[in-house]
Amino acid sequence: MYLPIQQSVAIQTKDIKEGSQEAFYKAFEQYHLKLYQYVYKYTGSVYYAEETVQLTFIKLWEKREGLSEQYAISTQLFRIAKSILIDLMRKERLRDTQELSDTYVSEVLEEERYVHKEELGSVLSAIEELPAQCQQVFKLSRFNNLSHSEISAQLSISPKTIETHISKALKYLRKSLSLFF
Repeated sequence: MYLPIQQSVAIQTKDIKEGSQEAFYKAFEQYHLKLYQYVYKYTGSVYYAEETVQLTFIKLWEKREGLSEQYAISTQLFRIAKSILIDLMRKERLRDTQELSDTYVSEVLEEERYVHKEELGSVLSAIEELPAQCQQVFKLSRFNNLSHSEISAQLSISPKTIETHISKALKYLRKSLSLFF
């Protein structure tokens, strides 16, 4: 009684292994609903059940030459399904983790932008509080990237005076912005 079942299973596995589409379709008809129910019962997810069953039969056909004739086709199908389900769940977990990470990073970046915007506003306000000539020299030096000799030529003041204005501006900015930096 045990031997004929084993032989019929071996023939079916052997037929699939040899590329028989008819044997493959028979296996599909016989096991697709059982696989679906098994996965659905385990996960409670229609998506996982459908995806796992579909990928299981695709993999069965693609890897048919590697099937073992020692094991029933059902055993091999459920092993393939289990492996695919584990992979799907891992990928889902990884994607969820990545999405959380991306959300966190974007929130941190947005917060940093806000903080930098506030700091920049404070620096610009402090520069506006400088005396007019000191402010003008500082802006030409730092914002327009002009050298001391270029500023000297433009404003008709000595390079030493320019150096003094920039030094006073930096000293004032350090003192007034010490709370921020």
